[in-house]
Amino acid sequence: MRAQLGDQLVVESPVTGATRRDGEIVGLHHEDGTPPYDVRWSDTDEVTLVFPGPDAHIRHIEQRPGGAGQQVGAVSDRTTPGGTSNPGDIGRRVAAERERQGLTRAETARRARMALDYLAYLEEQPADPSLASLIRLADALGMSAAALHGGGIDLPPGQGQALLHPQLRDLDPNECRARLSTHGIGRVAVSTPDGPTVIPVNYEVIDDMIAFRTAPATAPAAAVGADVAFEVDRVDEAMSQGWSVLVIGPARVVTEPDEVRRLTDRAHTKPWAGGEREMWVSVQPKRLTGRRISPRDR
Repeated sequence: MRAQLGDQLVVESPVTGATRRDGEIVGLHHEDGTPPYDVRWSDTDEVTLVFPGPDAHIRHIEQRPGGAGQQVGAVSDRTTPGGTSNPGDIGRRVAAERERQGLTRAETARRARMALDYLAYLEEQPADPSLASLIRLADALGMSAAALHGGGIDLPPGQGQALLHPQLRDLDPNECRARLSTHGIGRVAVSTPDGPTVIPVNYEVIDDMIAFRTAPATAPAAAVGADVAFEVDRVDEAMSQGWSVLVIGPARVVTEPDEVRRLTDRAHTKPWAGGEREMWVSVQPKRLTGRRISPRDR
């Protein structure tokens, strides 16, 4: 028995031959299309892991003209008018984290032991993967299944229990640079007339330099001309572990037109706060430190 995404699994009565149950195959666990499958049942709309028995058969989807052996599946059949994708929350989180880590879709699918077509389906459509698929995908991305679901997004991190045998170790400079990644959201600590302030900012890492956009006369702009602290961290609530990286260095406003243009061209996103924020501030690291909490046996 072999299937592809979008095929229908039909379970028939061994006595009458009538359909007892049917559902769409939304997940493949083997690249050759052999069982088991993640099936979304038409009578309950639930997705379960299925090992088909002798009373089950596959009803294949039609192939699209223009490519012999091309798998159509749910990925191409369910795109919105105009051919654009319409990902759900899980798909957006998967794609964003995968791209943040610099992983290809094929490498992520391999790590998750998941068919490449199904990962494309998850990233491009409002899918509801099985718990098993979600756990494998979260493990492949080094995050929790709850994080992929967006659980606890409004709660402060770190409310879970501590590890039984935690290990706190320092990160070397190369590990710190790797965790800074190329962009994201970090926190800059500055001194203002009203006292110390910590502000989250969208940042870029370009040639080992931290850069963020702001507007004159704002709190982040107070960083200019002084040594500041810049921090990023990640917390895995499910595993009670995480890491943080701290950068200390002088901040300056970027005024050279060519450098401003270079930063703007290489920016991954505009500031989430919106508004006119065209003032680039750079932080040149003088000190780079980090720490990681993990189980002691790792």
